[in-house]
Amino acid sequence: WLAAEPYRLFFASGAVWSIIGVALWPLFYAQQLGFYPNFVHARLMIEAFGGAFVVGFLGTAGPRMATAPKLTPLELFWLFALHQASAISHLRLQHAWGDGFFVALLVSLLLCLVIRVVTFRKEAPPPQMLLALTGLACGIAGASMLLSSATLMDLQRMRLANLLLYQGLLLPPVLGIGSFVFPRMLGGEFGDPKTAAQSKSKLIRSIVAAALLVASFFLEAFGQVTLGYALRAIVAAGYLLIEVTWKTHQTGSLTTGLFWALILGWLGIVLAPFHYVQHVSIEHLLYIGGFGMLMLVVGSRVLFGHSGDLEGFFVKSKWVRFLVFLGVLAATTRATPAWMPSTTVSHHIYAAITWALLALFWLLWHRRRLVKRDEEE
Repeated sequence: WLAAEPYRLFFASGAVWSIIGVALWPLFYAQQLGFYPNFVHARLMIEAFGGAFVVGFLGTAGPRMATAPKLTPLELFWLFALHQASAISHLRLQHAWGDGFFVALLVSLLLCLVIRVVTFRKEAPPPQMLLALTGLACGIAGASMLLSSATLMDLQRMRLANLLLYQGLLLPPVLGIGSFVFPRMLGGEFGDPKTAAQSKSKLIRSIVAAALLVASFFLEAFGQVTLGYALRAIVAAGYLLIEVTWKTHQTGSLTTGLFWALILGWLGIVLAPFHYVQHVSIEHLLYIGGFGMLMLVVGSRVLFGHSGDLEGFFVKSKWVRFLVFLGVLAATTRATPAWMPSTTVSHHIYAAITWALLALFWLLWHRRRLVKRDEEE
């Protein structure tokens, strides 16, 4: 049953690794760390945290969407071992090994899904899942490029590799998975096509969105910075506005968190080119507010749904509003040094502590749901 629902392991592990990833900054500034943690922090947050949620969600939902056999215990063991090996390698400053294990993890997951869809599927998965596969392809390409010494010696190739890994791994799945699950999170039905014509239209839009997102990374990497960001912002907003009916049938505190995450993430893309010297700080609106908060909100929807308490997702709670506040605070605090450089050290520390508290409280909040199964399943 655990192999059939791998999100239980990967969500918990990803949240723990995110705490480790942000804890490096306070340790460094307290002179308890012997290296500058920028590369380790970035890899842990994207590969060990973001990658864990991508693998956990697709490993659970992918076979179900295709009505194909679920993952086997051996496959779960293999994927989870690669996930841990990648994270531990990065923590030990062995980035080549870490990226190599991460590539193996994504390739293994992709093979698991493709084999099931081609061989065993009883029905086609939603066409929006093409964007999720695009995210896996971007992650594989970006991490593979970083394994090459030629990339490390070429600033343009390095920027492209970083964009494919840090944004390409997560942004296409946010759009693809989001267009499928966001309507359900608003109290409606899943965003799967109801007719053959709808399926064809959604597939075409997914292909166009995937191609334009990848093109935006190439544009930015090769000097067309503003055009690359603008294209990315237009595609992200346009795709979700077209694909998702933004009508709230049910609302709750997590629904509020969903809207905050989407707004902050989009602002992180829109604002960055106007102050490109500090784009890394500004992009943390996307990394923390967009990707980070969305993973915890969507992860909460999965946990409530699979523990037999779907209505719990729509609860209105001061505790949940406090968690959303922590996410917004962490994102805005980390982005502030872009405009107030004198606050860089203090805001690194404050944002790290705030995110660590959010991830820890999220784990404690869901501790029972991480191991509780839906009796009907």
